[in-house]
Formats: sequence, C-alpha cells, structure tokens
Amino acid sequence: MVRISKKLTLALLRWLLLASILLIWSGLDHFGKLEFFNERTMDWRFLYRWERPAPVKIVYVDVDSRSIEDIGNFPWSREIFAEVAKSLVDIAHVKAVGFDFLLSPQGIPEVADGEKVKQGDLKLSSFLFRPATPPVVFAASFAAEKLRGLNGQETSRSFPYLAAEQRSEADIEPPERTSFYRQLGRTVVAVDPPLLGFIDTVNGGMRTVPLFAPTSIKVYHHMAVELARLYWGLPADGVKVANDRLRFVRADGTEVASLPLRQGQLLDVNWFSAWDSEYNPRIGFNTVLGYAQLLVSEKPEEKKAAQEFFAQDDFKDAIVLVGPVDRLLQDVAETPFDPSPVPRVGIHGNLLKTIISGETLRPLTAWSGHVITFALTALVTVLAVAGGSRAVFAKIMAVLSMGVYTMLAFSVFDGSLLVLPLVAPLGAAFTTSFAALTWDIIEEQRQRGRIKGLFGTYLSPELVNRMVESEQDPKLGGHEEIITAYFSDIESFSGFSEQMSPALLVELMNEYLTACTDIVQEEGGTLDKYIGDAIVAMFGAPLPLADHAYRACIATQRVQLRIVELREKWKAEGDKWPPVVHGLRARLGLNTGPAIIGNMGSRSRFSYTMMGDNVNLAARMESGAKSLGVYTMVTDATRQACEKHGDRVVFRFLDRIIVKGRTQPVPVHQIVCLRENLTDRRRECLDLFAKGVERYLQQDWDGAVNFFQQSYPLEFSRAGTYPIHEVTPSSVFLGRCADMRKEPPGPGWDGVFKMKEK
Repeated sequence: MVRISKKLTLALLRWLLLASILLIWSGLDHFGKLEFFNERTMDWRFLYRWERPAPVKIVYVDVDSRSIEDIGNFPWSREIFAEVAKSLVDIAHVKAVGFDFLLSPQGIPEVADGEKVKQGDLKLSSFLFRPATPPVVFAASFAAEKLRGLNGQETSRSFPYLAAEQRSEADIEPPERTSFYRQLGRTVVAVDPPLLGFIDTVNGGMRTVPLFAPTSIKVYHHMAVELARLYWGLPADGVKVANDRLRFVRADGTEVASLPLRQGQLLDVNWFSAWDSEYNPRIGFNTVLGYAQLLVSEKPEEKKAAQEFFAQDDFKDAIVLVGPVDRLLQDVAETPFDPSPVPRVGIHGNLLKTIISGETLRPLTAWSGHVITFALTALVTVLAVAGGSRAVFAKIMAVLSMGVYTMLAFSVFDGSLLVLPLVAPLGAAFTTSFAALTWDIIEEQRQRGRIKGLFGTYLSPELVNRMVESEQDPKLGGHEEIITAYFSDIESFSGFSEQMSPALLVELMNEYLTACTDIVQEEGGTLDKYIGDAIVAMFGAPLPLADHAYRACIATQRVQLRIVELREKWKAEGDKWPPVVHGLRARLGLNTGPAIIGNMGSRSRFSYTMMGDNVNLAARMESGAKSLGVYTMVTDATRQACEKHGDRVVFRFLDRIIVKGRTQPVPVHQIVCLRENLTDRRRECLDLFAKGVERYLQQDWDGAVNFFQQSYPLEFSRAGTYPIHEVTPSSVFLGRCADMRKEPPGPGWDGVFKMKEK
C-alpha cells in the first residue's frame, strides 16, 4: 500500500506540475504579457497572406522632402492647403480628403508674420465654411502629454480608452485640434474646421486603433471613420456605437456597415499592402499644389494641363490622404509588411480599407483561446510521453500536431481572417511536453539506476555500464558463446555447518561470498548462481570480453589472496569463530570454450545461465584440484587464451587427465600466483617439478622421484603461504611413481591419468 501511495503521489505531482505550466501560459496570454510575441505572429500571418488589392481607391499625397524643398520649411501658409483641397474636391471630384497634420496654433512660431498667417487662415476658412461643406477632414490628436489651462496649471491629456480606469466625462480633456482664423462680419476670430477626426496613432499603435473617443465636449471619431462616412455620403450623425459595434447608418436608418469593436472601442487593422506597394498610388504634395495653382493660370495650355491632371481616373471617387512622409518629420513606424519604419499616414489608408471592405480581423474570445491552448497542450503532451512500441511514431505525431496547427492558423487567417492563437498554445504545448519528457527522462534514469543496481548483484558495475551504454540486451533463449566458466567451492564445508550455529554460518558465508563475488565482478565476470557455498560465474557474457580468460585467471588469484586476508581477520576476532574457520580454503576451477548462454527455465521463471560440456569441465577442474593437491586448476584452453593477453599469470603444468564422464584427455594446469608474487623459492620449485614431470612421462621413475623429492619441501603450502597440508602436486606424483614401479604402464603409454572421482 505504501508503494502504491507513493506512486500515486508522484503521478499527481507530475500532472500538477504540467497543469501549472499550462496555467502560466494561459495567464500570461490573458493578462497581455505575450502581446509582443502575438504581434510578431500576426506580422507573419500578413506576410503569408501577402498583399491584396484595395477595396477602395485611396491616393496618398506626400509631403516629402521635395515638397519641403520647393515650398519651404514649416509652417506653410494654410492658403496652400485650401488650394490643394479645393482642386481635389471641385475639379478632381474625390470622395473625401484627409489631412494627417495637426494644424495647431502652437505650431506657428512667434516670429511669423501674423497678418500673413491670418490671411492664409481666411483663405482656408472661406473654402471650408462655404454653404456646401466640402468633404475635408482635419486632424485632432491626444498625443500631447501636458496642457496648460487658463488657471496656469498643467493637466494631462490622455486618450480616453474605455478599458482604462473609470473617469467622469468632465475629467476627459478634448484633443489638441486644428484651428485658424475666420471672418465673421467685421470680426476675425479663431475657429475649428467643420470636420475633425483624431489621428491618435501614438497611443493607438499600428495594429490596433480606437475608432472613437468620448470627451467632455463631444465624441470624436477617428479620421478614417469620418472619411468612410463621407465616402458613403452619410449624414454627420450617421456613425453610431451600440453593443460593441460601430455602425454606419443612412438618414433613413438603413445600415451601410457594422464593425465589431474589441473592448467596446478598438479595431484591429487589416493590413492590405506595404507602403511602397503598387496598390498605394502616391503623388508629391508640391506636384498637386503646382497643378492647383495652374488652374487659375492665364495661359490656356497650363490651365488645360492642370484640368487634365485632376481629371485622371486615379482621383475620381477616391479618398485622398495628405500626410508627411519625410523621415525627418519623424512620423514613421514599422508595419507587418515594412520592417523598416514607413510613414504613419499609411495606417489611415489601411484602416479605411478595413472599414469600407468590412474585412475585419476575427480574433477568438479569451475563453476560446484557453480551450485551444488546453486541447493542443493535452494532445501534444500525451503523444510526447507515449511509450510502447509506437513511442517514436507518437513523438513524431506530437511535433506534426504543432506543425499542423500552425499551418491551420495561417491558412484560416488567409481564408477568413480568423485569428487562431499561436503563442500561448504552441508555447504551452512545447514547454509542457518538454517538461513531461524531462520528467520521463529523470524517471527513466532513476529506473535505469535501479536496474543497474539490480544487475549489479549479478554483474560487475563496469559490465553493467557497458551494457547500458551499448544498448545491447542479453539475447533471449540460448545462443553459443565462447566464455570462461568459473567454479569455486569451500574445502570440507560440511565441517563448518556442524560446528557453527545457523546465524553464525550465514554471517560467515555472507562475508565470504561478498568478498569473492566483488572480485569476480570487478574483473568483469557475471555471477551465474550460488549453490550453497559454491560460486558459479562466467566471463565473456552477456557482453563479450576479448580477454575473458585472462580476467578469470587474475580473479582466481585475487580471490585466493583475499581468503588469506579473511582468515587473518577471523583469527583476530578471537573466539567468535571456531578453529575450522581459521583454516578456510577454497578450490577454484576454470575452463574456456564454447557454451550455451541465455535465459533458461520456464516461461514464468528463468535465469540467465550457462550450460554445456565446457561448463561441466570447469566444474571438474574445481573438484579435481583436490586429487592433485592444488587450489586453482584450469584447462590448457584457459591457459592458452590467458597468455594471449599477457604473462602476469604464472602456470604450472600438472597432468593430462580424463575427468569422470569424458573420454578425451585434458591437459590441466595449476595457477601458481601472479607474476608480481613469484619468489625465487617458488621459481625453483616450479623448475624442479617440471623436470620431475618430464622424467615421469619418460617412465624414468627414479629420475622423477629425485626431482619430486627436491620440489616437495619447496611446495607453497610448506613455504608458509597457505596452511600446511599433506597433499601437494609433488607428493601426488611421488605416490604415482611408487605405483608405477609396482605396475609399469608398458610401452606406448601416453601419460594420461584417468580420474575415478568427480
């Protein structure tokens, strides 16, 4: 129950973490913290859709550097604005003219000739206030930061957004407006033009524009709104706001257009083209002014040229926008189509196209965006963490899902101007799935560590690491592999169990088996099994080791040396252990050759093990070592395989024997020691013994006995390295020589000795 509870707790913690990431993205989007990135994705959508023809004819009259050079620096006499506007309305018959200039009295320097300024204003007012009011819109702006009132105090002029903090209508300052002089009877007074439209592009930006501004004086409409009203020929009160929509209505009440408003006031601009597009016809202000002045020329050819200029189709039924385009005037900004800043007058043109065409952007509601974010994140995360045989396919589908949704968002925008959210859904899907994958990787590493720990009880840590890094799994079932089989057994173990309590015996065996197994694993061996006090291991599987025989031979000598250390330790622990423990010795046997390796057993329970004739032969080496008076005996195959990788291991040829259960003789050797532990005494013993074996095989029994008698006192057990024991290879062969004298083998004897015991 504890394990299940812990597992459920971790699962709950994981999903809470993933849900929190999703909520963070939704919160950032809801509170506008992703606006910068959302604007970038909108730019990409416009670029994907690319430019479109204008649904309404708009002509830009540029106040450019050439115009300033020809006419002179600002401020210009307002008479020239009257000349241009009159020519466009009366001669070119345009639908409307918008001046993207704030002709404020504050823009007139004190050194200006007041009389000339007044005369220019009078010329403009005589045009604007004639009985049939011309369709000309002048600008008003909320962009000024400070105003000085009549009482001398400064007040802020901020744009009256409906979504801003609530203010009483009396507190809302009107915009800074265009004004000039007008003759009223005998009096000249400062007045506003008949029609104003605000151009609050500083606050409104280049993507989202407020279409109206309620103030303490009146409701001001954006210049584009007033120009659209004039284009449709609607009355002054033909623009109405109700139910988050801006409606254009005829005098008879019929509706011409209805625009959805975001936050009750804002409209997203639908960008139709770049500034320098073929869809934006442009002409210099100085050119238009020049032709306007030629209309009153006394030269017929000049007057005719001017009339032909204004009669061209570009002007007919068009809306004309007059605005500054010179970069020195600093009225520039970036657009979705223009990464380099372009004149802001272009926003009025694109806003006009949006209003008149009715092709408004269709952003989803906030809740719809949250639902999409949740759905995409859930889909991508589930696919990303899917396991099993189709895990790779699922992860590919996770990536494709985000790609398909992105293409869907672009395609839907291209076809219907529906704005599907991109930043929050993709950001949430990617980070949440990435976090889920990271969790899985951490969990996988934890499980891998656990598996390595479990395998570490059977294999050496180095071998486990190699298996993990090579991504090789042990083959299921049996397969043939050349290995070195390792067997060890404690000598006379039954005597231990008779003299010790079960608890003490378990403690002893755990210490002994741990020490021996650690050495085997350190040398790259794989633990096969424990059989009581016996250790069965293999070198060269499940991962191949080129020097498995060499490693196995070294392991035997390290084990023997470790047993010596353990005996000294047990002796030092006093009466804890019976005397039999102080003399604990183990016999080890090795054989190298092909064996069947694999998972063997029943379907419900199996073990990774080895079997075959060569495995059995290794076991015979361990059991047969006793009859030859040695503690580590190996076959000639192991010796040859070991010596291919170095001479650190010292061997002594013992005999050619036929072990029980076999018919073919096997040359066997004793592993004497490691080269660094070979003393002169041992070297002399090996030399004398080898000469004795040579005489023995020649049936020179007396000569053999002579050498064996010399080697016998030098045997390792009698040299003090191991406990004194009466059986040694020299004593064994002395006994054989005595037997051979009595019953000589006769001619043709091959020196093979047939063992009668396992």
